Amino acid sequence: MPFPQLTLYRHDRHSRALITLAGEIDLTTERIVRESLGQCVRDGIRAIDVDLTTVTFCDVTGLNAFLHASRATAVAGGSLRLHHPPSALARIIALTGNSTLLHGYPGVPPRPSSPPWTPGAPSGEPSRAPTATAIPTPGN
Repeated sequence: MPFPQLTLYRHDRHSRALITLAGEIDLTTERIVRESLGQCVRDGIRAIDVDLTTVTFCDVTGLNAFLHASRATAVAGGSLRLHHPPSALARIIALTGNSTLLHGYPGVPPRPSSPPWTPGAPSGEPSRAPTATAIPTPGN
C-alpha cells in the first residue's frame, strides 16, 4: 500500500503567511502540518491563511493539527483561517463547532478584518522565498 504524499508551500509577507497544502493530511502527514504552522508562530507570524484547495483528504488528526495551531496563534495575538477545505473536512469543522476556522466557505460569513492575500501582491518588503516539504511515497 503506497503512502500518501503531502506538499507544503509557505509564502510570508510582513507578519502574515499563506500556507498552501496539496495531497493528504492524515496520521502519517499531520506532523509536517503541525510543525510548519508552529514554526510560523515562532517566526512572528500573526495571521496564517491555509489554502486547502488541493487537499484531497484530511482526517481528524489534521483537524487536531489545525485546532492546535489556531490556539497557539490566538495565544500569540493572531489568527489562523482555513480556505477552501474539502467538503468532508468543512462538515466536520462545522459539526464540532469550530467553523470560526473557516473563511469564505458556503454558510460561513467571511471575516472582514483581514482579507486573504496572494503571493506576489505588492508589498513594502520582500516575502520569504517559498519553501516546500514533501513526504515521499516509498519507491520514489
